[in-house]
Amino acid sequence: MLKIGLTGNIGSGKTTVAKVFELLDIPVFYADNEAKKVMVTDEILIESIKKTFGTQSYFDDGALNRKHIAGIVFDNEVDLQKLNALVHPAVFRAFDHWVAEIKIAPYVIKEAALLFESGSYKMCDRSLLISAPLENRIARVMQRDRVSKAEVESREARQFSEERKKQLANDVIVNDDQQLVIPQVLALHRQYLALAKN
Repeated sequence: MLKIGLTGNIGSGKTTVAKVFELLDIPVFYADNEAKKVMVTDEILIESIKKTFGTQSYFDDGALNRKHIAGIVFDNEVDLQKLNALVHPAVFRAFDHWVAEIKIAPYVIKEAALLFESGSYKMCDRSLLISAPLENRIARVMQRDRVSKAEVESREARQFSEERKKQLANDVIVNDDQQLVIPQVLALHRQYLALAKN
């Protein structure tokens, strides 16, 4: 089955585009949502987190102590990378399991903010970047999350630059509030259907 990795920097509109593919009956795996799930369901990951960040990383009922984890990794790049290095393989396992369960679909989409940073684009047949000018993205996130410009820029700095992602992507959808997104999605959908047939 053809696997398409979908990504974009913060505020690019990747989730919106993913929802359009879902309307076309294409299954979408949301890696960021899955990451939250595996942190409380994947035994290998749970043990690794406890070993790395302490047993207080989890409450007695098995729930993740988000405040404890956030206190360690917030503003600490080394510890954040340690956490990502533990979580990403668990999300990869979840994705493989999810794909194996899908019986009828010409192709599937893996929506992931850190598709390139995590290396998971290598598990996909093609990668699709949702591109938008930085000022548009900052404005969208400030409005959506009610955060400051500095906070958006800080989150942006943790991802590869859009230029670097463009070099790695096979396909690009431009979401600049000038060009219509749906015709771009439909054109790629036709292309992916043709690729899936071959």
